[in-house]
Amino acid sequence: MTMQAEALPQMGKHGVCPWWAAYFFDNPVRRIMHPPAKVLGAYVRAGMTALDYGCGFGHYSLGMARLAGPSGRVIAVDVQSKMLDKTMARARRAGLERIIQPRLCESQGIGAPVNLDFALISNALHETPDPGGLLKELFALLKPGAKLLLLEPPGHLGACEFEAEVALAKEAGFEEADRPKVAREMSCLLRKPDGGVDA
Repeated sequence: MTMQAEALPQMGKHGVCPWWAAYFFDNPVRRIMHPPAKVLGAYVRAGMTALDYGCGFGHYSLGMARLAGPSGRVIAVDVQSKMLDKTMARARRAGLERIIQPRLCESQGIGAPVNLDFALISNALHETPDPGGLLKELFALLKPGAKLLLLEPPGHLGACEFEAEVALAKEAGFEEADRPKVAREMSCLLRKPDGGVDA
């Protein structure tokens, strides 16, 4: 995967969301519409290591940290340092900074530890210049049997484009586990098969 912070304006078919635009969608309404405990509670438990790709201002990262607890770990990944700065500022205010580890995604890839228990890509895969490469990397980082939740906003891409993303995930080695209902999101829960060989 090649993700250079300097090349952000050219990245992805839809372009990368500017850091300041997150103020428009990461707000109290989102916390009501997409409460992390409800969206992620079935997948993240105490002691787990989870990854939030495209963390933005940390809406789901903070929720994962609360679910994983002090014995868990959350890797918050973004291609923009200002997004990570905002996430960690919010984490400090919430007393969660020891659980959340920020990662700036660069040309070497995510750089997260292997054996992740869970990963989330929320409203970010369509901004990625190499979605297939990202999905293959996540497949390699996840434990056998671990799950990946893919969420995309219908206002930014159509159903056919979303299904193409799901097809890329299957090409990377994932199997489809569910289509959980998340308000105003297209969603697919994917699973790395038990005993799967890393891509």
